[in-house]
Amino acid sequence: MSRDTIGVPPFPSEYRASGLLLHVTSLPSPYGIGDVGPAAVEWIDLLAESGQGWWQSLPLGPTGYGNSPYQAMSSFAGNALLVSPDWLIEDELLQANDCEYHSTNPSAVDYDSVVPFKHGLLERAWSNFRAGARPDLRPAFEQFCEHEAHWLEDYALFRALKEKFNGAYYLDWPQDLVQRKSAAMAQASEELAGRTHQACFAQFLLFRQADRIKEHAHRRGVRLIGDLPFFVSPDSSDVWADPDLFLLDERHRPRFVAGVPPDYFSSLGQLWGNPVYDWEALRRTGYRWCIDRLRALLAHVDVIRLDHFRGFAAAWYVPAGAPTAQSGQWVPGPGAEFFRAVQSEVGGLPFIAEDLGLITPDVRALRDEFHVPGTRVLQFAFDGTSDNPYLPQNYVTNTVAYTGTHDNPTTRGWFEDLPEDQRRNVRNYLRLPIGESSAAAPALMGLAWSSVAGLAMAPLQDLLNLGREARMNVPGRADGNWRWRASREMLAGPAFEDLKHLTDISKRTALVEEAVARNVMGASS
Repeated sequence: MSRDTIGVPPFPSEYRASGLLLHVTSLPSPYGIGDVGPAAVEWIDLLAESGQGWWQSLPLGPTGYGNSPYQAMSSFAGNALLVSPDWLIEDELLQANDCEYHSTNPSAVDYDSVVPFKHGLLERAWSNFRAGARPDLRPAFEQFCEHEAHWLEDYALFRALKEKFNGAYYLDWPQDLVQRKSAAMAQASEELAGRTHQACFAQFLLFRQADRIKEHAHRRGVRLIGDLPFFVSPDSSDVWADPDLFLLDERHRPRFVAGVPPDYFSSLGQLWGNPVYDWEALRRTGYRWCIDRLRALLAHVDVIRLDHFRGFAAAWYVPAGAPTAQSGQWVPGPGAEFFRAVQSEVGGLPFIAEDLGLITPDVRALRDEFHVPGTRVLQFAFDGTSDNPYLPQNYVTNTVAYTGTHDNPTTRGWFEDLPEDQRRNVRNYLRLPIGESSAAAPALMGLAWSSVAGLAMAPLQDLLNLGREARMNVPGRADGNWRWRASREMLAGPAFEDLKHLTDISKRTALVEEAVARNVMGASS
C-alpha cells in the first residue's frame, strides 16, 4: 500500500487497523476542558505507543445552547474553547498567571465557568496582540483572514451580533439584520469591527494549533477522523448567511425540520429541529457550499465520518411546529450525483458512512456504489438472530466496527442495563461468566479487533471499562450531555498495555509502524 493511500478508505482486504474515539473536550487539562495543545500531543503519543492508527473525535465546530457538537454555529469555524492556553503562553500572547483556573469537578466540563474563562483568555490574547505582542504573526493572520474570508467574515459578524443581542436566536434580531439588508449590515460591521476582528483572531489561533496537532499525528503514524453533521444548526451563520440553500419561509423560519422516525434510541423518534436543505438550489451551484464544507474539515483531518449518511439517500422531514417526529416523511436527498460532484472536486471520497438506524436498500446501494465503508456497532448485535448485520460474521472488510458510539451507553453500562434475555444472548455469544459485568467491554473490544472489519474502534470509556457515569450523550435529552472528561491517571493505567497486546495479536499494528518508518525515512532523505 503506498504512502498516499495509508489510512484512506475504502479499506482493501489486507487493511487492518484500529483506534479510539475521544472528543477533544474530554482530554485532561488544567483549564476545565480539553484542547488542541499538549494533552492532545500526549494523547496521540499514547495512541501510537499502543499500536493505534486512528483518533476519532466528534465535530469541532463552535457550540451554542446545549453545548452539542452536532449543533454548531458554523460548518466552517472551529470551537474557540479548544484553543490551548499553554500554547498561547508559549506564543507569548498570554502569561502563565493569566491562565489560572480552579475546577470544582475535574471529571466533567463545567461549561458555565469554562466559557467565560476561555473567552476571557482569548480577549486578553487579542489585546496583547493588538498592543504589539508577536508582530511576526501579523502577516500570517492577515493571510488567514483573506484566505478564509468566504465564511470567516459572516461568522465573525454573526458571533458579534449574538453577543450584542445577549445570545438571542438570530431570528429574534431586528428584521433588517435577519434579512441582511445592506444598510443594516454595513452599520453592524462598522459598529462591531473590534469584536469581529477578535473572533477572526480566535479562529486563526485555533487553526494554527490544529495544524500543529495534525502534523504531529502524521509523524507518529496516527490518522485523524473528523465528524461532519449532516444538517446544520438553525441558529448558525450557515443559515443566516445562505438562506437560499434551505427550505425556509418568507421570514427565514424553517418550513420543515429534521429528525428521524421512531428507532432504537426513541419510541417517538427524534425531533432535531434543524432546517433542511433545498437540494435543487444546491444542485444548481454544483453543490459548491457542501464541497467547501467538506474541504474545510479535510484541512484538519484525514477522513470524515459522514453523520446520518442515510440523509444523502433520503431524510426525515417533519413539518415545523410538530410536537414529535412521528408525523414526518422521507424526502429524497441528492444521491449519487452529489458524490460524483465531490469526487470530481476533492479527488477522492475519504469518508466513513454512519449508516445506523433505519437503513433501506437505497442507502446501502449508495454507500456501496462509492465504496464508502459502513459502520457496525456491536451493542446492536445481540437480538438473537443470526442475520443481524452487526454480528461480526456478517461483516465485510470495508467496514468500521465499533463497540459503541458517543450516542450509546458505555459497554459496561449497556450490559448492566440489558433485559435478562438479551444479557443471556450476550453471555452465550461471548462466553461471559454470569454476574461479571466487568467482562463485557473487554470482550466486545476483542470481538471488534478480531473481526474482518478493516478498522476497529472503541470509545476510550470502553477501553477503561467505565460505567454509566462516563456516558457522553443520551439522545433526546437536552441537558447534561457532552461533559465527560478523562483524567491523567486514567491515561496512565495498564489498559493501554492491554490494548497494545490486543492490537498486536489482532494484526492491526503493521500500517502504523509502516507510516512511522516512512515519515522517518522521508525526514532523513
